[in-house]
Amino acid sequence: MTLLLASSWGDMDPYFGKWREMLVRQPGGIEVRLYPDELGDVADITAALVWDPPPGLLAGLPNLKLIQSLGMGVDHIFRHDDLPAGVPVARLVDPDLVTRMSEYCVHSVLHYHRDADRYDRDQAAKRWNPVSYPAASTRRVGIMGVGAIGADTAGKLKQLGFDVAGWSRTPKDLPGVVGFHGGEGFAGFMQRSEFVVCLLPLTAETEGILDAGAFDLMPFGGGIINAARGGHVVDADLIAALDSGKLGFAKLDVFREEPLPKDHPFWSHPKIRITPHNAGITNPVTAAAEVAENYRRAMRGEPPSNIVDPARGY
Repeated sequence: MTLLLASSWGDMDPYFGKWREMLVRQPGGIEVRLYPDELGDVADITAALVWDPPPGLLAGLPNLKLIQSLGMGVDHIFRHDDLPAGVPVARLVDPDLVTRMSEYCVHSVLHYHRDADRYDRDQAAKRWNPVSYPAASTRRVGIMGVGAIGADTAGKLKQLGFDVAGWSRTPKDLPGVVGFHGGEGFAGFMQRSEFVVCLLPLTAETEGILDAGAFDLMPFGGGIINAARGGHVVDADLIAALDSGKLGFAKLDVFREEPLPKDHPFWSHPKIRITPHNAGITNPVTAAAEVAENYRRAMRGEPPSNIVDPARGY
């Protein structure tokens, strides 16, 4: 019984090496192989820990009992239409990752709330120009997706005094957070949200959800922070909304193509800030125990924790 670590991304060996180190320390020990150099006899592989797995890899593992995502998102797995039938797919829900993601989102909201870009420009121009800013209680933040990360982000922003709302597929009740849900709640949510933080799973229903129609609903001069998936944003619509002044800013950690191509207009747009999909990177030191427990569950024929519903995509 062997667990395979695999990704189509380049230069993953140092990261995967740390995963191997932590997994072999788990109770009972786990035999770990790294793709592609250690693939060996595929019949030995009973579990795969993956991020954006190479096309066809999972379908070629005849004794697979578990597909474990290296992160909370699973769209990178379900984009393959040849997944082995009946093999459960599990998300990785690690408190450390939740904290790192909410930290990124709170920092981004505070950056624009305190108009940090203005002071970067002033410093470059050697210009002393103190400007007042509104109280956090007057700023309306909307969280798209109020699962573990969204709920943590909302709670931290509430502690700082922001007026926070959440939007989700089904009703969610978070203390002190205004709730919107479903298609009927979307317009009201966007209309009241000066800052929109996207933390949605990427599914057929959420693909391209941040488009011209959504931006038109937002307050003039507002902006988006996307730490979910690049597929949520219609790139051309975002650029048009920023160029027209309808939106004042965008902070983007994720993109439709990664790494972001050097000729993409996002790189040079004055109202866009880019980070390289590192809002939250799963830490093997804190997350290995969950992976090991799911591995043991799968080997016993039990369902893993945080199992994904393929019909919903999360």
